[in-house]
Amino acid sequence: MNLLIVESPTKSKTIEKYLGKDFKVLASMGHVRDLPKTSLGIDVDGDFEPKYVVPTKAKKNLTALKKAAESADKIYLSTDPDREGEAIAWHILESLKSKKDVQRITYYEITKEAIEEALKHPRDLDMNLVNAQQARRVLDRLVGYKLSPLLWKKIAKGLSAGRVQSVALRLICQREEEIQAFVPTEYWS
Repeated sequence: MNLLIVESPTKSKTIEKYLGKDFKVLASMGHVRDLPKTSLGIDVDGDFEPKYVVPTKAKKNLTALKKAAESADKIYLSTDPDREGEAIAWHILESLKSKKDVQRITYYEITKEAIEEALKHPRDLDMNLVNAQQARRVLDRLVGYKLSPLLWKKIAKGLSAGRVQSVALRLICQREEEIQAFVPTEYWS
């Protein structure tokens, strides 16, 4: 039996119909590891190494994935074909700690033909994509974790200050400062 892991349970049911009895298709339900919610989760003194934890909502599902992986002959990671999907596949691989043959497959449509073609061309994880997603996540955390509580105090509870919001806020503040510093002078032609 082969194990194919996708992100969505809806996708898993559809793909399992295409692949038949030789495959068990399970969903990861998204991320199986993340940075902790209650701390920064990044070792700023140790090369900004992220400290991942298994969220409570993912524990039961991760246990099921591990159990299925133990009895599988071959494991395919088939998360979305983007940075986030590549990172989810890497987190699954790291969590499974499997010594078996684990391969990555990608496809851009959920059809029998696309899935079968992807299975003919498995590959290793693209660590460049994984590292790009990790860098984005670490940057979001470094900027947002310290700045969001300030926004909650000064503006409104629940606001988020990530890397994009912080830059936008800075541009707005700079423009407001320019407006405040403007000295009107009479001129006409």
